[in-house]
Amino acid sequence: MGAYYYLEKAPTIAAAVEPKQEKSPLDPENFVDFKLKKVIPYNHNTSTYVPALSIACSRLPNNEASLIPVASCLIVKSSDLEALKDAKGKPIIRPYTPISPSDKKGELALLVKRYDSGNASKHIHTLKEGDTLAIKGPIEKFPYKANEFEEVALIGGGSGITPLYQILTHALADKSNTTKFKLLFSNVTEKDILLREEFDALKKKFPNNLDVVYLVDQPSKEWTGPVGYISPDVIKKNVGPADLKEKIKIFVCGPPGQVAAVAGKKAGMKQGELGGILKELGYSEDQVRFFAFLPSFLSFVSSCTSFPFFKVASCPWFSATLQPLLYPSPVRPSILTETPILYLPPQNLTSFFLYILPFGSTRGTAR
Repeated sequence: MGAYYYLEKAPTIAAAVEPKQEKSPLDPENFVDFKLKKVIPYNHNTSTYVPALSIACSRLPNNEASLIPVASCLIVKSSDLEALKDAKGKPIIRPYTPISPSDKKGELALLVKRYDSGNASKHIHTLKEGDTLAIKGPIEKFPYKANEFEEVALIGGGSGITPLYQILTHALADKSNTTKFKLLFSNVTEKDILLREEFDALKKKFPNNLDVVYLVDQPSKEWTGPVGYISPDVIKKNVGPADLKEKIKIFVCGPPGQVAAVAGKKAGMKQGELGGILKELGYSEDQVRFFAFLPSFLSFVSSCTSFPFFKVASCPWFSATLQPLLYPSPVRPSILTETPILYLPPQNLTSFFLYILPFGSTRGTAR
């Protein structure tokens, strides 16, 4: 009786029920061209690019959602093979972590920061609404589960914020969430703090589940927050202790120098041995998950076998040159600067806002 009354009095609601979408329109094995639905200026060197999931490819149903699992990223290249190539004529490909919800219908948003030394970011910043990007994925990096931990600390630096933002927004959108989050986010200057309005809005909306600490390396006269980089004192002050054991998880994402200083170096697709500040403070490998934002890496991955399944050994110069170039001494552990990048040939410079997949070793096979 009640159900009959509901449907009778609310036919528009009943009619609006749609079949559940079972499959993502994205393809993890092949690049698919998607039109840019919006290009939204974000700050002095960053824009949000919104590919429309249902426009570029007629085989996709209208108004689909990306259904990207958390946490995962996408692989992007130019739809015009002649527009974005490396010195060997190979297409330059880049991983991005979307900042839009995976269930948002019709579009997904990529935040792209422009650097003058970055061929990919410069190319993407020339694109307009209606232009296309080739996208492949998703590539899952960590299977986040609701309420698996009592406390989650997110430690980010510079351009490594998107994976952490993806985890945070996904978790807080779940009404059953009880996990408490703490974000420690370091940048060069205050104007470089990406997604600040979004983080502040989340903090205001979820005061009992989110706290945010911004740090800058070059403060203005008006800056009243913490200054410097992620230090042991900063972590001890803001992150739960190691003796919380399985109740706490720490995610770290940023430039390689920062990740190495905070949590240790990556070992290919694997986590590698925990090191840095977190090890010194007594945290275990089970408590820490870190992603490395490796500048310049994927500009030449296309010269290896097909991404993401390739052997490092298939690039003969890779093991001999990459690690010294990406980890010059000294490396500033706090922020993403161009200093480590300038050791690389100009055509291989990576300098834009995205999430580089964490290949940090000089040996082994990605899987």
